[in-house]
Amino acid sequence: MEYWILFGSFAGLLLIGTPVAFCLGAASFATVLYLGLPPVVVFQRLNSGISVFALMAIPFFIYAGDLMVRGDIARRLVALAGALVGHMRGGLGQVNITASLMFGGVSGSAAADASAVGGLMVPQMKAKGYDVDYAVNITVVSSIIALMIPPSHNMIIYSIAAGGRLSIADLFTAGIVPGMLLALMLMMAAWWVARKKGYPTEPFPGLRMLGVLFVSALPGLILIAIIFGGVRSGIFTASESSNIAVVYALAITALVYRSLPWSEFVEATKGAVRTTAMVLLVIGCAACFGWLLAYLRVPAQLVELLQSVSSNPIVILLLMNIILLILGTFMDMSPLIVITTPIFLPVAMAFGVDPVHFGVILILNLGIGLCTPPVGAVLFVGCAVGRISIWQAMRTIWPFYGAAFATLMLVTYVPALSLWLPSLFR
Repeated sequence: MEYWILFGSFAGLLLIGTPVAFCLGAASFATVLYLGLPPVVVFQRLNSGISVFALMAIPFFIYAGDLMVRGDIARRLVALAGALVGHMRGGLGQVNITASLMFGGVSGSAAADASAVGGLMVPQMKAKGYDVDYAVNITVVSSIIALMIPPSHNMIIYSIAAGGRLSIADLFTAGIVPGMLLALMLMMAAWWVARKKGYPTEPFPGLRMLGVLFVSALPGLILIAIIFGGVRSGIFTASESSNIAVVYALAITALVYRSLPWSEFVEATKGAVRTTAMVLLVIGCAACFGWLLAYLRVPAQLVELLQSVSSNPIVILLLMNIILLILGTFMDMSPLIVITTPIFLPVAMAFGVDPVHFGVILILNLGIGLCTPPVGAVLFVGCAVGRISIWQAMRTIWPFYGAAFATLMLVTYVPALSLWLPSLFR
């Protein structure tokens, strides 16, 4: 009966449009009451879920990304990407993907990537004769590259959900090769669609202009090296690196580029506070929900169930990917990481999957969920930027879904893509 109360009340509240954090909290509270546990347990678990020092990195990475968005960094990175790959087939589509790869290393947020890069690229692509759905589809799917590469705050959430035992530096490093592989696969899909529809290319601006644009964008690119290099080398922790990222972003945008007026600074601060409050409330409620799952032995029972289905790791990983893809269409990413990690990580480890490798699989899988209706947050952002309906975008997004799913399968079944680079740095 407790399972029906926990999952039934959660699903029911979700279906009537209740915010995810309240769905998780109310379902946990109702289950605790049914089990006869003290109600204060809910608030203790919520508080312990957000009283983790490593979570300090999340608000500061969000803040640094917002400052970069408002401080002209995105425009300079897009210009550099245009000089690098604009001459390829489907020119501006390739620029969009490359800019997402660069900007993702600055923001660490798929939504910020879709908003910043999409806001610059979609109008340009429409003006050059590209179909608006093509522009939006590339913007939406390529934005999930930001989830894979440092400073992805979702990797930090996964590390905490896994019990805090996993190195954030290892997780940051493990996502780099899969992130680049995803960019490559999306570029191939963009090339195929562009060739089929006859989209134009952009002229190569020359090596001199390429050098000028590189120097212009270099301060933003240096931030990537500071965050990754500092965390990976052990000079500072992820929490400390997030503070350094904010100071650096303020210095570059306000003093070097002089592109951050006071009004934008105030809006960036307010936006970071709002986003942080929402994220931490979701994490706290999801931590309580996850504790109840462990209390009710849901992970152990799931391991037994899957072992009764098959003992083949290939089949088990496929089943887990399918379940996660379905869940990703109905829930946002942060709560899903906190909820599903205690359930699926023991299953994966029981079948010999490295927890760092599983983290990369989980982040990429749930990132695809951000691009799928009915609760695809990044899909909503992209469609709002392009001013088209979700169904108009969905009609032609399939080549890019295919590229993302192919990358997911490669990452799932070729562990070296995730584990080679961390082992090399160790």
